[in-house]
Amino acid sequence: MTLTQRWHDIRTGFERPFWVANISELFERLSYYAAFASLARYLHEVLQFPTERASTLTGFFGGLVWFLAVFGGTLADRMGFRRALSLAYLILSCSYFLLGSLGASWMAPIRNAVPLVVLATFVLALPALGIALVKPSVVGTTARASKENVRSIGYSIYYTLVNIGGAAGPLVASYVHQHMRVESVFRVAALSVFLMFIAVLLFFREPRKHDDVETASLAQAGKNFLVVLSNPRFMLFLAIFTGYWIVYWQLFITLPLYVHDYINPLANTERLLATGPIVVIALTVVINVLMQKVPAFTAIILGTLLTSLAFVILIAVPTVFGVVVTLVVVALGEITQSPRYYEYISRLAPPGQQGTYMGFAFLPLGVGSLIAGPIGGFLLHHFGEVKHQPQMMWWIIIGEGVLTAALLWLYDKTLRPKEAVVSN
Repeated sequence: MTLTQRWHDIRTGFERPFWVANISELFERLSYYAAFASLARYLHEVLQFPTERASTLTGFFGGLVWFLAVFGGTLADRMGFRRALSLAYLILSCSYFLLGSLGASWMAPIRNAVPLVVLATFVLALPALGIALVKPSVVGTTARASKENVRSIGYSIYYTLVNIGGAAGPLVASYVHQHMRVESVFRVAALSVFLMFIAVLLFFREPRKHDDVETASLAQAGKNFLVVLSNPRFMLFLAIFTGYWIVYWQLFITLPLYVHDYINPLANTERLLATGPIVVIALTVVINVLMQKVPAFTAIILGTLLTSLAFVILIAVPTVFGVVVTLVVVALGEITQSPRYYEYISRLAPPGQQGTYMGFAFLPLGVGSLIAGPIGGFLLHHFGEVKHQPQMMWWIIIGEGVLTAALLWLYDKTLRPKEAVVSN
């Protein structure tokens, strides 16, 4: 096929809802990662939460999204993607605005009536309701609004735009934080998704359903949930792999606090967090070509080990430059394992249950974030504020990651299902 023909296929192969949904996803990711990049320092420095509490709340914000995603697809299917997306962006715009307003004077009566930690927890839970509807709606629209001959390209466009949003979010947060108060980061995030709410109402039309696809009920989604829970080997794998995300989420939960308090208080922590997504955008294709002959499970183990050992650099070179190199190596570990992780799960799933199993693939991200918050907060408080040896916390994080890699290797040698071995 010539380049001209391929370009023609791309121009004519996607309906308008595809572009509206995927561009809106870029701005949703921008908003989410802008908020995530600034959240820990906002909670600690502006709202005056102690280190441990700020880390726990940040982990809660990052974790709840992935739990609700298990059922978000079912809700989006039954509501219709247009209604689901518009409702999601309305929820997100209100949520981010409230999050940035927790310390505002007009919120004082509510703060006086409700403990701040309770109020913050409630507000931090709200974005998860919106994001859980956005992702399945965008992925579903990509499937329905793409012709068969360009559908794989459609998913590549989706993945690329997600990563562009992930890279742009911290950069936007950095610019806003430099020129305004940190609270404004959340208001800019709110404005970004509110514009997407308007865009969906004006330009998005419900893509046609395929006649052979039956929408699952909430009861069926619950039944599918129990089916996967009854697969002990698969659940053990997810439990072990949660360790990877306990390590990874420290980038957003404790690293900004660590850099500000113990490396350089003038460091632009939001801009630093854009390093990883930029590396992912630049090198994903190259790394996957180089790793294509490596078995999927081996790549998962290697990626976990590489991500964990990256923090040795942070200990050895406690400077902003050392932070950047650490983030680059963590990103290389993410690129090594992430595509192969989803490939492994998709091949492990029994016929007809791929969607259910892929929904569960996100659970380690959520559980990992929920656990990473309290663990990271405790370690940063204990070794930084009590022992005055903050670098020691990273040895614990490294050890946890290396233990995860070792358990994955043991699982691979003793318990990995035969069908997964064959698929590799």
